Order: sequence, then C-alpha cells, then structure tokens
Amino acid sequence: MTPQSLVDEATFEFTMGDHSAALEKLEQAVKLDPACFAAWHAMAEIQFDQDNFEAALDAGNIAVGIKEDDIHIHTSLSRIWMERGNKDEAEKHGARARILGWKEQLKDPM
Repeated sequence: MTPQSLVDEATFEFTMGDHSAALEKLEQAVKLDPACFAAWHAMAEIQFDQDNFEAALDAGNIAVGIKEDDIHIHTSLSRIWMERGNKDEAEKHGARARILGWKEQLKDPM
C-alpha cells in the first residue's frame, strides 16, 4: 500500500464519517513516508473538524514545512490559528494564502 493510496482511503473514511479510521490510515501513510504532504494536510483538516486544534496545528505545521508554498495549507493554518484565538498568526497565514493565489493568477491570467 502506498502513502497516497492510504490518503485516498482516509479521505473516503472521513467522507463516510469515520474520523478514527481516517486518522489511522493517515498515521500509516506518514509512517511509510514522513514527508507525505497530503497525509499531514488531511490530518490537520480532520483534527480541525474534531475541534482538536492542537493536533491540527501540529499536523499543519509539519505539512507547511514540507510544502511551504501551498495555498491550501496556509488557509488551513489560518483557520486553525483563528480558532485558537491567535488573530496575528491567522492573518499571517491568510495573507500568505492570498499572495500565493495571486501568484497563480499571474501565471495564468485567463
């Protein structure tokens, strides 16, 4: 089983409402490949959905360390920091996501 196939299965489990099964699969994925960005990002989102903001932040920080220029992880981190009550950090990540979005728009204007 590949890390990406585990992420795909975890996404399905999460969609079906089985958060614990999804997290188990994501843990397996990062054991196989500790640099699996998709697994860390998904883990951050699932933990956020369960109001486990500390665990969400931990996973999100690992993800952003792997792929610093990803719009989606900065958006996730902005939401996590906002829930944790740190508006400055939330705004920092929100601004980073906007800048990355603008860069993408400039690459492909239409």
